[in-house]
Parts: sequence; structure tokens; C-alpha cells
Amino acid sequence: MTANQLALWYLAASVLFILALKGLSHPESARRGNLFGMVGMAIAVLVTLATTQRVELILVAILIGGAIGAVVARRVEMTQMPELVAAMHSLVGMAAVLIAIAVVNNPAAFGLPDPIPTGNKLELFIGTFVGAITFSGSVIAFGKLAGLGKKFRLFSSAPVVFKGQHLLNLALGIAMIAFGVAFFLAAPQAQWPPFIAMTALAFVLGVLIIIPIGGADMPVVISMLNSYSGWAAAGIGFSLNNPMLIIAGSLVGSSGAILSYIMCRAMNRSFFSVILGGFGAAEGSAAADTGQKTVKSGSADDVAFLLGNAESVVIIPGYGLAVARAQHAVKEMAQKLIAKGVNVRYAIHPVAGRMPGHMNVLLAEAEVPYEQVFEMEDINSDLGTTDIAFVLGANDVVNPLAEEKGSPIYGMPIIEAHKARTVLVNKRSMAAGYAGLDNPLFYMDRTMMVFGDAKKVVEEIVKAID
Repeated sequence: MTANQLALWYLAASVLFILALKGLSHPESARRGNLFGMVGMAIAVLVTLATTQRVELILVAILIGGAIGAVVARRVEMTQMPELVAAMHSLVGMAAVLIAIAVVNNPAAFGLPDPIPTGNKLELFIGTFVGAITFSGSVIAFGKLAGLGKKFRLFSSAPVVFKGQHLLNLALGIAMIAFGVAFFLAAPQAQWPPFIAMTALAFVLGVLIIIPIGGADMPVVISMLNSYSGWAAAGIGFSLNNPMLIIAGSLVGSSGAILSYIMCRAMNRSFFSVILGGFGAAEGSAAADTGQKTVKSGSADDVAFLLGNAESVVIIPGYGLAVARAQHAVKEMAQKLIAKGVNVRYAIHPVAGRMPGHMNVLLAEAEVPYEQVFEMEDINSDLGTTDIAFVLGANDVVNPLAEEKGSPIYGMPIIEAHKARTVLVNKRSMAAGYAGLDNPLFYMDRTMMVFGDAKKVVEEIVKAID
């Protein structure tokens, strides 16, 4: 394959990647976007194989990795998707580190002169430390999302902080850069010690950067690590002189960074405060006095009666709905209400669940019509005139504490369920949300709690609706 043909195929793959991102910007075009992305990646892989000598080894690796991926994809539940995304990010980061190690070990195999030029060393430095931070940070994010905090403190969903933490991070960052400079200046026979030290410090930094981030900010962390993995791939792409890797990595890195910025705006949070400051109280501490408060509780029959006699209902899904896999039952309930003349809509908070778009994916899986799904900023103005706000498994994204100064989530935009004429809340218990905060919404006079598994409760409601 000539250089011109290679460039042309890579250009075609790049265009498909751009179309994939464009398609993913809206639920109606998301499947088409995924198809563009898969075709683009297939082209990139096939073209790369056509320019590689040891194809048989790569094919074996692809078969092994593909088989593992297929098994994992079939077994992973929708509620485990955030953990899976974090795990995939960690693999991208480690791949960048391993490629950099291979380049330093044998630059000639990658078409680079020996000794490695300073410019290529800079690219290797960036790809290595970003990849190492992505790997270890994603491992911590995986543990937090998977609820492994009971087994290992670093995986706690509450912020893990200690005195002098930021100063330690700063010192490690400076030391990492210093070893990077030493790597630039070192002779070929002396470059391994500073390179290894730089890489090890980056792994440690990845852990220290993520552990102080609390549960409510994990969706931002996921998108941030997605961005890191893209930049790591782009950095290694420069070292390998691979335009496809540079373009794909840059697209992932820039789109992840933009998504992180959008989500921080949705939470009224500074990106740097999320990364540097942690979020939320210690797990469960804010809910310690819930036993001194009273709530009104009802049954599925009570809920069915209220819903059936309402004119407008806004359903607010949360992580509890995902855990119970209740999206199909909720759609059936909505269809019955619509048949009775009730105006039913869904309100989606941008950080509901454990990753960006989590609730949108759940509703799309149940084939909920897109015209019934509204973003937070589009639905909040209507909640004051809505008969019933039905909260299903959501907590932090409907917490009125966000409007109180001094609250750990003060300033975070929420779905204003508390403004509806009646509020129905389904939860398994009165446990605090992922941010570890109690929710005053549950104790309001016009709020009725319905305890139990979301799927079972909704199925009972469906049976009780006339």
C-alpha cells in the first residue's frame, strides 16, 4: 500500500469518527453514530494490518481480546456500565505506557533514530505520564463505582483526604517533570532510570488525584478520564508517526474535555475544584439524624390512585431505577397513564446515575419516545404547575440542599421536584444518596414515600391503574 493510499484510508476513517461523534449528540441518531464509529475503526484496523509484517501475532491478540470483550459485554448489566467504561479507560492508559516503553527500548522498530530525538522524547513523556495517570486513576474510579470501599479504603465513594494532600500532589508533579527533563537530557544508556521514576510517579499521582473526589462527582471523573485516555493515545500517535492514532486520540480527548466542562457547568462546579477539592461529606454522615424525622409513606395502590387522577406527571429516573431494571415497567405505566389522558414526561438530570447519559440510555433501551424525554433546564420551569413529580431512585439530583448556602452541594442545579403540587418518591430505604447527604424533599408535607424495589413497585402500580 502506497503512502497516498494509506493517507486516503486514514482520512476516510477520520471522517467516519467525526460523523460518529456528531451522531452521538442526539438519541435519535446515536445508533447511526455508533455504526459510523465501528466502520471507521474497522477501516483503521484493516489498513494498519495491511502495513504490518507480523500480522499473525496481531490477529491472535485481536481474537483473544475480542473474545474476552464479547463475554464481558454479554455479562455486564446496564448498572455496571460506568465501571466498565472506567475499566476500558484504564486499558487505554496502560496501552499508551506499554507502547512508550517499547519505543524507548527499541526505537528502530518504530522507525525512530537511536538515540531518540528530543522532540520524540517529549511526545513519549506526555503520552507516558498521561497514560499512567489514566490507568491508575481509572482503577480507583472503577473501585469507587463498583462499591469496593468496604474492602479497601481508597475505593470509598466518600472523599479520601489527608493533611498536606495537595502539597504532596504538587511535590510529586514537580518531581515527575524533573525526571522527565532528566529523561530528555540523558544519554541512551542512562535514560531508563529517569523514565522509570517518571512513570512510577505518574501512577501514584493518578491514585492521589482521584481518591479525594466524592461520589457525586464521579460522572465528571468518568468523562475526564475519557479525555485523558484520548490525549494519551494522541501523544503516542505522534511518537509512532501514526496520523490515525493522532486524529482518533485528539477527537476522544477534546470531546471528553468538552463533556467534562459541560457537566461541571450543569453542577455549577469548577473543573479544578472537582479535581483538587473532592466533593460531599463523609459517606452517611449527613443522614445520621434521619431517625428523628417523620415521613409519610404509602402503597402502590395509593400511588396508582394519585397518578390516575392527575393531569400532568413528570417522572424523574435515577440510579435506583437502573439497579432494579425498571425502565420497561415504567414505560408500561406511562403508556397506561397516557391512555387515560395524563400528560406524562420524563425529566433527565445530566449527572443522574453513575455516568453521563446513563438515564437516557436506560429509557432508550425501553424505547421511550424521545419527545417525552426532557432535559433538566427544559422541564424545571413546568414543575411548579405539575400535579405529580414521581421520583424513581433519584436522590442527589433532586436534593433541595443545593439551594442552601453552606451545603456541600450548594449551587448544583437540580431537578426542582419539590415545586410540584405532589411529590412521590420510590426508594428502597431512607439511606443517603451517593453523595452521602440527607434529602429534605423526603420530609415535605406534600411528599409521599413508597418503599421497595422500583421494578416491583411500578409493576404493582401498573396492575392497580384502572
